[in-house]
Amino acid sequence: MNKLTLPAIAVVAALGAGAWWYSQQSPQPAPVATANAQSDAAGSQTHQIHPLDMPLGNPDAAVVVVEYSSYTCPHCANFNQGAFQQIKDDFIDTGRILYLKREVYFDRYGLWAAMVARCGGEARFHGILDLIYQQQQVWAASNDPAQVANSLRRIGLQAGLDSAQVEACLTDSDKALELTEFYQQNAEADNIRATPTFMINGQQYSNMPYSEFQRILNEKLDG
Repeated sequence: MNKLTLPAIAVVAALGAGAWWYSQQSPQPAPVATANAQSDAAGSQTHQIHPLDMPLGNPDAAVVVVEYSSYTCPHCANFNQGAFQQIKDDFIDTGRILYLKREVYFDRYGLWAAMVARCGGEARFHGILDLIYQQQQVWAASNDPAQVANSLRRIGLQAGLDSAQVEACLTDSDKALELTEFYQQNAEADNIRATPTFMINGQQYSNMPYSEFQRILNEKLDG
């Protein structure tokens, strides 16, 4: 499990001071509401899906899972290629739960990866995300920012984006600040200190094998 050591404000400072693509400071966006499931007065679940979320599954489901993960976190990559695929088969694709993948930014590389993942919109987001995790040991291994950026560009092209699209996404400073602000607010609201971390109907869980996810999700669906 990766510990959360770099606060969002430091990410913003790093972008403004030294990121290879960052050319000017933009005003910070207004605060946004968190999008976690909340219980109303009657006890039923109400779901507020933020425009920056890329939801999977049933938006009206009684169980909501929010995954907090970092594209540079090896444990997150392992989870995405392992337990998550089983959760997707058994609970997401069957419409039993709503699932939200939310990004945590340990560093600017993770933020750049998020901007590439989101470059094709909701329709391509999860496919590009899979490529980013599958190739994490390659693109995230370099200490050279230019090399990392070029590797992420190649992933975008591999996913079917064109060069102009990828370049526009990587140089979108407004989006970088919007994503960083969204991450910071979510991390504070849900007390996220490590990745991957999961909020299941508002209750926090650390990383665990699929068998534990299956047990917990079934208990909440039956409750």
